[in-house]
Amino acid sequence: MTNVATVLPNLAAPTSAPPEVGATLQRLRLARGLTLEDLSRIAGVSKSMLSQIEREKANPTIAITWRLANALGVQIGELLSSEVRPVELIRVVDAHEIPTLPGNHAGYALRILGPMDLAGKYEWYELTLAPGGELASQAHDPGTGEHLTVLSGTVELEVGAEKRRVKHGATARYPADQAHVIRNLGKFEAKALLVVVHR
Repeated sequence: MTNVATVLPNLAAPTSAPPEVGATLQRLRLARGLTLEDLSRIAGVSKSMLSQIEREKANPTIAITWRLANALGVQIGELLSSEVRPVELIRVVDAHEIPTLPGNHAGYALRILGPMDLAGKYEWYELTLAPGGELASQAHDPGTGEHLTVLSGTVELEVGAEKRRVKHGATARYPADQAHVIRNLGKFEAKALLVVVHR
């Protein structure tokens, strides 16, 4: 398994020690108001591994470092740097920095547009559905609602036993604390903005 220190030796200390990612990871995580559990869920890295990394008991692999950087919305270099950057009034997140949840098996792609520190409160996504693609979701926490605005194409929305077609430019608002499915039954790609509000 390849780790950061062996692939990026120029970022290591003069003694050839691996970069101390833990303190930077913890600082970035806390600045976004995320718990270890939050970051674990968003990045797909176990809570125990995150704890070990923050305590400098483990050195992350390149793959884990990439996942953490994506989850925190920073470049890998910033995660590996001990330099504290000044707070920016305007933070522009370039397109390549926006994490995407690929659902190639189901014909969808979900780009995470909302900041990670709001995950579990307010979340918004750009949903792209290939022809025949669908995003099927289990019931979220009680009181959770979703707002779906179709930017192109037409989708079918199924919530519980009810189905509705949502056309280009229209917005559907519905309870997401029950199973729900967004489908593209058309012949062309469909795109939508999906906002999730947790109670």
